[in-house]
Amino acid sequence: MKRTVLFLLTILSVQISQTLAAETKLKLGDPIPNVSGTTQGNSSVRLPAEANKGYLLVYFYPKAMTPGCTAQACSLRDAYSSLTSRGVKVIGVSADNVNAQKEFQQKEHLPFTLIADPEHRVSEAFGVPIQMGQYDARQAYLFKDGKLVWVDTHASTSKQAQDVLSVVTR
Repeated sequence: MKRTVLFLLTILSVQISQTLAAETKLKLGDPIPNVSGTTQGNSSVRLPAEANKGYLLVYFYPKAMTPGCTAQACSLRDAYSSLTSRGVKVIGVSADNVNAQKEFQQKEHLPFTLIADPEHRVSEAFGVPIQMGQYDARQAYLFKDGKLVWVDTHASTSKQAQDVLSVVTR
């Protein structure tokens, strides 16, 4: 009996979590969430201030210095001049701590800001699912003048920059 009750409570908990995540999911035209994060340089960045003019890409990745996350970051690094020439600022977010984000940025020579989000405040504000209890799902959000214009819930690794450039050059 106890096992059955525990099993049913677990299922109910998962369903409630999925429902809440679906309700907080950003939709096209929504404003950027009013949330701040800590950068790899241990300073605070307020996302609405970064998104108030032009394009801002906020992309979420599971873990710094893993193959897929490195490919995604390097895609954006390699196309950084093309992105910035079109007015796109880039911010990467993961649950890694400040030191891991700093090491990742330095090792891969990433020219953009990384946010350390171990408490998942930023990912929760965006409605990004947390996988295995600790990793952000790979997703990307593009804002123009503070409003969401494009979402990629199955963000590419090696083609992330190409996907973003195809949106901003339409």
